[in-house]
This record gives sequence, structure tokens and C-alpha cells, in this order.
Amino acid sequence: MATSASSSKPTSSVWKGKAKATEADYDDLNPVITYRHLLSHNLGVKDPLRVVALCDSDAFYAACEQVRLGIDPALPLVVQQWDSLIAVNYPARKFGISRMAKIKDARKLCPELVVVHVATYREGEKEPGYWENPDTLTHKVSLDHYRRESMKIIQMFKDGLPTGEIEKASIDEAFIDFTRPVREAILARHPHLAQVPPDAPSGADSPLPPPPPILWSKLGTVIPVRPPPAEDQPVADAQAAEGGAVEEDDGSTTWHDVALSIAAELMDKIRDDIRTKLGYTTSAGIARNKFLAKLTASYKKPNSQSILRNAAIPAYLRPMAFQKIRFLGGKLGKAFAEQYDVSTVGDLLPISLDEMQRKFGENSIWVYEILRGIDRSEVKEKPVVTKSMLASKNLPQPITQAAQGHHWIRVLAAELALRLNEARDADAGLWPKSLVLHIRHGYDASRSKQAAFPFARSVTVDLIAAAGDRLWSELLGGGVAPLRITNVQLSFSGIEAMEAGQRSIEGFFGAGAQPSPAKRKRSADGGRGGGRRRTSASSVEAPRAPETAFVCARCKKRIVLPDAVADVDVDGARRAAEALRVEHADFHLAQDLAREGDGGGAPKSIRASDRDAPKIQKGAGAGKKGGSADEQGIARFFVKKL
Repeated sequence: MATSASSSKPTSSVWKGKAKATEADYDDLNPVITYRHLLSHNLGVKDPLRVVALCDSDAFYAACEQVRLGIDPALPLVVQQWDSLIAVNYPARKFGISRMAKIKDARKLCPELVVVHVATYREGEKEPGYWENPDTLTHKVSLDHYRRESMKIIQMFKDGLPTGEIEKASIDEAFIDFTRPVREAILARHPHLAQVPPDAPSGADSPLPPPPPILWSKLGTVIPVRPPPAEDQPVADAQAAEGGAVEEDDGSTTWHDVALSIAAELMDKIRDDIRTKLGYTTSAGIARNKFLAKLTASYKKPNSQSILRNAAIPAYLRPMAFQKIRFLGGKLGKAFAEQYDVSTVGDLLPISLDEMQRKFGENSIWVYEILRGIDRSEVKEKPVVTKSMLASKNLPQPITQAAQGHHWIRVLAAELALRLNEARDADAGLWPKSLVLHIRHGYDASRSKQAAFPFARSVTVDLIAAAGDRLWSELLGGGVAPLRITNVQLSFSGIEAMEAGQRSIEGFFGAGAQPSPAKRKRSADGGRGGGRRRTSASSVEAPRAPETAFVCARCKKRIVLPDAVADVDVDGARRAAEALRVEHADFHLAQDLAREGDGGGAPKSIRASDRDAPKIQKGAGAGKKGGSADEQGIARFFVKKL
């Protein structure tokens, strides 16, 4: 890693950054790789043989619809959401159609365009469908089909690389850490490297012998170490010709190049499997870390993979507009551009680390390093089971009467039911702890209400909608204040695998089992045993409801379900009994919390997207009221997540 400045700290208060970048700015690109590096298994992000890829599905939503409908991939196709486009396949892009276009304009550009409206939920349906003329006033967009296809692709990554690390970056892309499978392949192909030679001058710290030559031509597009000058030919033509720019070993091959070439072989095999088995084409970028893999993946599309050798990093990054780099756009990028009068990565390289930190705080070391292709973020596999599920609808026509909300509760409940049932197909023990309802009045802050979600044998739209309706009524409170609700969200929280004993009263009864007859007799104080009366001596006994009274193990009180509730149908009585147990348990929990006092605060909510952002630590005094902007460094350029 380059830690020293490439130019001295300027004496003026404004540094214009016009000095010339030198090779010293990228002085970590060709480290000496030793036997210890090859034979170690815990070097992490500092491993000089580290290889990371980003694999991106080409025009994913459009590809999903093309495969679903069995349409020729050469035909122009777009995916429509209301009046806008959310996906445009590559044949359609040749007509000048982009995702910014309106559907009417797209049809004018390409009269033979295939248009597919995204699936939607509508009230009364358990699953989304491709309805004719869906209306944003009554329907809700569904991305469930795309989510399922995305999971199939991720699974193929895992099947193809059992020892690799897979991190789903979004619905259509994933990071893959090839470091371990590449090391395994090197040792399998070169078994003599598995042992340190007895005559090695420095033992395990001795350099590896020279690497074998590499034939790059069949591995993908290799980004050239010395690309042709931009004025000689258009960028598109230059990139199109670069696939054969490096066909054979060029005399500067390193062991990291060998690692890249093996990763390229593995990546190509997985991509081919995805294309033949699922019908989707993908594009990949292969480099030494996540940041560079992401940039490399977009070098040549579609249905291609690009390889960025360490030696090619300087020429690839220097001419790049630095504000196109993730997290260097927006306010932070604008501040750098204005402060130093620069536009490219090469313009910023001569600025010393001391100068950057003086202007933008200590955490600007992240900017200093990313400009040099240094990224220490790990590829982390995310848990298969999400802890929460959210269904949300922005309302083009606000809700002005309380009764209008029940329509959207049922629509959102259908999405939650489908998603939870799909998750429970893989793990039947999954169940959410709570159901949460959020509403937003115009541009005001949102309000929410949540309640425990009792366990039931099956997840239905009716079950979720009934609970959501109760939250709706409680949240509005029966008031007469004017309503203008512009967003409704229904979500599950605290989803986890339940133990058998956690499943309330359902856990004690198998399918078709009945409570003991002795417990169905009417009690002396009027409590009901839950059984229904026979209409005649010869009639068949109706299904019996579960116990409608119980004795609390903590307070020893007998809790009885009201007669009006106990006399409803069997399923209704069962759910009511379960709810009664949960409500009483919550009563004791509230008492316990009250006794604990107010020593602890609520945990801060962290959004999923925050994980990818550079970690910003506040400087001294930054957390104090009235702290200056300078004290917070680059943190002030990022929007605070509330």
C-alpha cells in the first residue's frame, strides 16, 4: 500500500493538484509472492494472490421476461412499470431506447418492440399476475419472479465454487472471492510448490519460482497495460479491439496473473452453466479487490468477462472521471473537484495524504487509497434467511378515508404471505415475531404500529390482513382528523427459526389431534372447555376448538376467553386463544421491562446499504452540538440515515 505522499505538502492554502502523477502512486502492484503467501490460509484482504470477481446479469429483468415467455433473445424487449421502463434488453438499446424513455416514445423508436408489464398484485389474488391493463391506483408492483430467478443464479455460483465466498450485491449481481479455489488450483497444477525447497535461501519467505506462461486469448477481454492514445481512435473502437490486445504471455507475467487466469477459467465455466441451464447471459469483471472488480465488470458488455491485471491498473484508473466512482459522486466528489480544480483520478494522485487529511479529515485516507486501486472490504456471504420482509406502496392517489386502507392492507398482505411461504418451504420453522404497519401523511414523518404475530400452522392472506386491519384501526385511532396518507408499508420483523416448543398451543397438537375430552367440560365458573354440543345422539361431533382458558404459570391467574369469542368457528377460536396467551405474556414482559428501568436505549437502526459505504468516524467534538463541519471530515458529505 502506498502510504507516503508523491508530492510535498503545498504551502498555499489551496492546492490545485496539477503536478504530474508518477509510477510511485501505484507502488504495491507487484509484490514478491513467497511460499508463505501461497501456503497460508488466513491472509484475508492482504493476500497478494487475492482475486475477486463481480458477475452481473445482463439486462436482468428483461432477460427474466424473455426466458419466461420463451422469446427469441435477439428480439427487442422492454419491461414496463406503469408509464416508465425498468429494463431494456440490448437489442432494444440499438434503437436508442433507454430506461429513461416513456413507453410511447419507445414504441415510436421501435415499432416491433416487445413490451411486458411487470407482474402486479391485486386485491383478492394470492399471487401476483400479469394482468391486462394494471392500474397503479389498485395494483402493486411485484418483483417476486426476479427475486426467485436471482436466487437460482446465486445457488449456481455456490454449486460451482464450494470453497469460494459469494456475496449477493443486488438482485442482479454478486461478488465472488476466488482466492481459496484459485490457491487450491495452483497447488493441484503445480504440486512441487506445496513444499518449501530445502535449499530455499529464506525458507518459507523465499520467492516462488518464475510463473508459467499464460495464453490469455480464451479467458476473456484483458484490459491492456498500455492502451492506445484516446485521440487515435474512438473509445468504443479501442475497447472492441482490446479483446486480442494480450493473447500470449508478454514477458511480465506474475503469479497474481496466474491467479487471475485461473479465476477467469472458473468464472467462464459458471457463466456458461448459467446460460445453458437458466438461459441468462452475464458479464463479469475479475481483479484483485471488490472496487476494481466492479469497475472492470462494466468494461465490456454484454455476455463477456474482463480481466484487470495489476500492471494495467494505473493506465485504467488515471483517465477515469473520479466522480463516477461510487461514493465519490455527489457532495463529496463536488467538494474535491472544487477544492483542487480536478476532474480525473490522475489529477488527484499528486495530492498528498497529509494535504487530503488536512482539508477533509483523517478518514479521507479512504479516498486516497481508492484512487490507487486499494480496497480492503471483504466479500461476505449474506444469510439466506432475511430478518425482515417489507411490502410497500407509494400511493399516487392518497388515502383520505380510513375505509380505503383495507384494500391496500390486503394487497400488501398477499405479498408478505407469498414471500414468507416461499421462505418456509426451505425452513418450515421460520416465523416472524412481529407485524409492523407504517403509514406516511404527505411529507410528514411516518407513523408506525406493531404487534406480536402469533404462530399458526399456515400463512394466509386472510391471517396477515386481519392482523394488519387491527393495526390500521389502532394507528388511526378512530379520529376525525383529515387523512392524506401517501405511503403504506406492511412488514414482518424478527424472522427466525422457531423451536418446536415456541409454536404456542399449535405445538401440542398434531394434524387432526384433539385436546383431551376431560379438558372440554364446562368449568364451575362458566369457562368453556372448547367442545361443541351434539345436535342429536346420532349426529357426528363437530371439530373441537382448543382450550379457551388457561392458568398463567407466573401469576397463577386463570385467563378465560370471552364467551362471544369462544363461540366463533374453530379456527377463529384457536387464533383468539393463541393471541390471548401472547397478549398475557406481553403483559408480563412489559412489567419486567418497567422494573429494569431506563438504563438502555433503543438500538440504532442500520440500513442494508450502509454496509457498503466507507466507514466514517467522527472526529473529536464532531458529535457535540454545534460541532464544526471541519471536525467531521468527509462524514459531512454523506446523508445521515434516520
